[in-house]
Amino acid sequence: MGGRSAQLAHTGLRHGWTTGACATAASTAAYTALLSGEFPDPVTITLPKGQTPSFALAVEELTEEGPAPGRTAAMAGVVKDAGDDPDVTHGALVRATVRALPAGSGVVFRAGPGVGTVTRPGLPLDVGEPAVNPVPRQMMREHLAEVAARYGGPGAAADVEVEISVDHGEEIARSTWNPRLGILGGLSILGTTGIVVPYSCSAWIDSIRRGVDVARAAGRRHVAGCTGSTSEKVAVALHHLPEDALLDMGDFAGAVLKYIRRHPVERLTICGGFAKLSKLAAGHLDLHSARSQVDKGFLAELARRGGADEALAQAVAEANTGLAALQLCAAADVPLGDLVAATARDESLAVLRGAPVAVDVICIDRAGMVVGRAEPRGPGEARQGGPVR
Repeated sequence: MGGRSAQLAHTGLRHGWTTGACATAASTAAYTALLSGEFPDPVTITLPKGQTPSFALAVEELTEEGPAPGRTAAMAGVVKDAGDDPDVTHGALVRATVRALPAGSGVVFRAGPGVGTVTRPGLPLDVGEPAVNPVPRQMMREHLAEVAARYGGPGAAADVEVEISVDHGEEIARSTWNPRLGILGGLSILGTTGIVVPYSCSAWIDSIRRGVDVARAAGRRHVAGCTGSTSEKVAVALHHLPEDALLDMGDFAGAVLKYIRRHPVERLTICGGFAKLSKLAAGHLDLHSARSQVDKGFLAELARRGGADEALAQAVAEANTGLAALQLCAAADVPLGDLVAATARDESLAVLRGAPVAVDVICIDRAGMVVGRAEPRGPGEARQGGPVR
């Protein structure tokens, strides 16, 4: 056992299904009804790795559209079950409306209510396309072809329009990266395996990668990886960056650095809370509290570098929080924030491994005040032992 199965077995959590899997099930059921007059319920699909889950239909409808007699459209809907993953689309109703098209049309995808449309380059879909990602599209094409062959005989083709919609999708999308990436009007239909692993980091990391792609496609030479909304506001205020140059890094500093190492931009600003960035300075690439902790002993060593006497260094080592350590040093005019920023910058350059990227770092407190900065430095530049002024 390996991969996703091993992760699920280790966590004991229940997996779920992607919006792409739900859309495939819904479109398969709708097209079957369009050709046969009956909706399969439940409807079974085959995922890219061979699993064959079944989905109950939440809604179904056969309609006649246009002047021609007979069935011309069918709609089926599946409620997304994300398992134990805290997915904002859990419980969303994913609908597929399938309409007959003239022979030779193939499968044409449309964005219905609640599904976004791509408005910026840099994504795996062309501008103007519905935000139905390539793997879900391929899954739907394959299943629709099987339905066409089943009811139309060998060589029968699926010549249909598939309109995917998500109830309340535009509202849900405000809690996603879509507006930032230029996907407007709703959600994306996603998934490469069809399975949602509980508490998987993959979706966030994938969104970081897509954010870098969008920024590069837009010609942005300077991007900012921010740990949250407050740090994002600081980065914008200091550097006047446009929205598509902002990366919602969260805790995944390593994901930003490793992807930019392979897809460089001229300059990367890392902006975040002092405590989180002290973890990056200490060499941690995952800044989540469950996976890395603020090392007060490390902060004490930095304080000594900045001129702290032994009594202050000991107080820093014994401080309750990183913020408390910062306040102790500020009272003694020891620039711990600058030292953390400079060390985090140097650690970031080490991860970049000589990629042509200049890095600067901004540390803030919870109120959004800048408490430490390190000016831009590129590959090959000598490290400095003291704070950056």
